[in-house]
Amino acid sequence: MWHFFKRNTSKYNLEWLGVDIHSHILPGIDDGSTSIAQSVALMDSLMQLGLTTFYFTPHVYQEVHPNTPKSIATAYQILQQQCAVNGGYAAEYMVDSHFHSLISNAKEQDLLTLPGNFILIEMSYIHESRTIEADIFKLLTLGYKPILAHPERYIYYHGSIENIRRLRDRGCYLQLNLLSLSGYYGSREKTAAQHLIDAGLIDFVGTDVHHSKHTKVMEQYYTTHNISILFKNCRLKNQELGGQVHAVLQQ
Repeated sequence: MWHFFKRNTSKYNLEWLGVDIHSHILPGIDDGSTSIAQSVALMDSLMQLGLTTFYFTPHVYQEVHPNTPKSIATAYQILQQQCAVNGGYAAEYMVDSHFHSLISNAKEQDLLTLPGNFILIEMSYIHESRTIEADIFKLLTLGYKPILAHPERYIYYHGSIENIRRLRDRGCYLQLNLLSLSGYYGSREKTAAQHLIDAGLIDFVGTDVHHSKHTKVMEQYYTTHNISILFKNCRLKNQELGGQVHAVLQQ
């Protein structure tokens, strides 16, 4: 059994957030962690920053990462055998023809969701999906609550915050990557992230951690910057999901 180190005691950290709803830490099933040892090391780094609850969201992208509920559950169980994990697993679904097939025949057990029936979706970084509004509507009619992952990274939204707002107005929640605020992805993504936060459009925050380079950037940036004050216009829901996990564990 692996043991985690003590939390980083720097002046600034991510303790105010506590719950990470988006990561690629499960071992060996997508472009994230490649081994159990790496998964444990990534979790340890994030826990030292103050995060305590983790929802692992591997890609479900049929052409590249054709994961299924079974493959994801297996990876989660393997990790659970090595370390105690507070949280659970879901998925990050690419909005493509395979996803359309899934939601056209969806049953409650078919799609992997976060607590509260939230479902994490993403699009190509280059072209907006022509069916995104219809997909959002379909998910809502099925009782799911769609969350669009990292809207600040889609280049077709840069300089056009109203196009992101329209998706949120149609019932889609928005999740920001913490790495965007550090400038890791580039200046345009950082600027887009700041605009979305200032407009109060962000509902969730996630690390989207894939590897140690990500955690090293976060360790450097989030122990020297107090970003919690940036979200004063947003009503973040991360803690609500964490609370639902604790409620389940106590039953």
